[in-house]
Amino acid sequence: MTVKAPITQDVMTIPRKLPEGPINLVGLTRDGMRDALIENGTPEKQAKMRVGQIWQWIYQWGKRDFDEMTNLSKTYRAELGEKFVIEVPEVVTRQVSEDGTRKYLVKIAGGHEVEVVYIPEDGRGTLCVSSQVGCTLTCSFCHTGTQKLVRNLTAGEIIGQVMIARDDLNEWPEQGAPKDETRLLSNIVLMGMGEPLYNFENVRDAMKIAMDAEGIQLSRRRITLSTSGVVPEIARTAEEIGCQLAISFHATTDEVRDKLVPINKRWNIAELVEALRAYPRVSNSERITFEYVMLDGVNDTDADAHRLIKLIEGIPAKINLIPFNEWPSAPYKRSSGNRIHRFADIIYKAGYASPIRKPRGEDIMAACGQLKSATERARKSRKQIQAEAGL
Repeated sequence: MTVKAPITQDVMTIPRKLPEGPINLVGLTRDGMRDALIENGTPEKQAKMRVGQIWQWIYQWGKRDFDEMTNLSKTYRAELGEKFVIEVPEVVTRQVSEDGTRKYLVKIAGGHEVEVVYIPEDGRGTLCVSSQVGCTLTCSFCHTGTQKLVRNLTAGEIIGQVMIARDDLNEWPEQGAPKDETRLLSNIVLMGMGEPLYNFENVRDAMKIAMDAEGIQLSRRRITLSTSGVVPEIARTAEEIGCQLAISFHATTDEVRDKLVPINKRWNIAELVEALRAYPRVSNSERITFEYVMLDGVNDTDADAHRLIKLIEGIPAKINLIPFNEWPSAPYKRSSGNRIHRFADIIYKAGYASPIRKPRGEDIMAACGQLKSATERARKSRKQIQAEAGL
C-alpha cells in the first residue's frame, strides 16, 4: 500500500499566534500559574497561596469571574481582572441523540472547531475529549482521519472541554451544600479527534488538572488515553500521567494493520506489543484495553480472534469489540451481529473480557470514529477514500 498522507507528526501545522492582552489561566499548571502571577505583580511569598485559592475557584467551583472569588481582597480581584481571564472554548452547537448522548461542536482560538461527546450510562458518564484539530494518522476506517491535521490543542483547550461539559450538565458543586459523590461526568476518554500522544505535554498538563485533588478530582483510573501506537511515548504516559491505556489495535497481522492503522508502518505490531507488556507494571494500571473495530471480511475471522489471543498473551487486558460505525462514503461495512458474537465468544473462552460496545449517538454522528468538525465535513466519494487508504 502506498500511503498518501503523513503517518507521523512530521508535518507542518498552522502556527498558533499567542493572543495579545490578558493571560488565560485555564490550562496553566500550578507552577505555570504561580509564575504568571509573580510576573504580573503578585508578591512571591504570597504566590503559592494565591494559586491554591484561584485554582479551587476555577476547577472546584467552576467560577469564571474574579469578582466571585470572595476570599481574595477586592483590590487583588481587580488587579487579576486587568491582567488575566478565565476562558473556555465556545460551544457553537449542541446536539442530543435519541439515546441521550450529547455532542458539542466547540470553537477554539483561530476559529478552528473540534467535537466533544458526552455519553451517559448507568452509574457513570463518559466524556470523549479531542486533543487535536483533525488528525495526521489517516486510519482508513475513521472519519476523523479524513480531515487533515491543523494543530494541537492547548492544555486549556483540552481541559476546557471538560469544563464546558460540566457547565452543560450543571455539575459544579454548590458551596456550602452537602458533598454529593454522584457524578454525571465521571470518566474521561481521550478518544476524540486526534492522536493524544502526538500532543503529549498539553494532554499531560490537562489531565493533571483533571486529577488534581483540589479541583475536578477525577481518579487516574477514571481517565483513559487511547493511542494508535506511538510507541516511544507509551512508557512516558505511564510515568508522567499514569492513566488507563487503550490501544487502537484493530488487526492481527502487519499486512492488515498497515492498511487500517498506517502508523503500523512506523511501529509494527511486535514493537507495539513489546511496549505494552511493560505498561501495567510501570503505571500500576489494572489492564490495557485493546480497541478492535469489527469490519466485515477484513479483520473478523476466527483466525483473527485466535491470533489476537496469542499476541496479547501475558498482558493484563480486555478487548473492546466495536461494531463499525458507518459514515458517508466509508470504504467498509460493519461485521454481522453473529460474526461479532462468535469473535467475542472465542476471546471470552480464552479468559479475556470481550464486551461488545453498544453504538451510541449514531443519529448525530457522535459514535466512535465518526467525529469530524462540521466545517471540515467535505464529502469525499467512496472511490476517493478507498484510493487514499490503498484499498
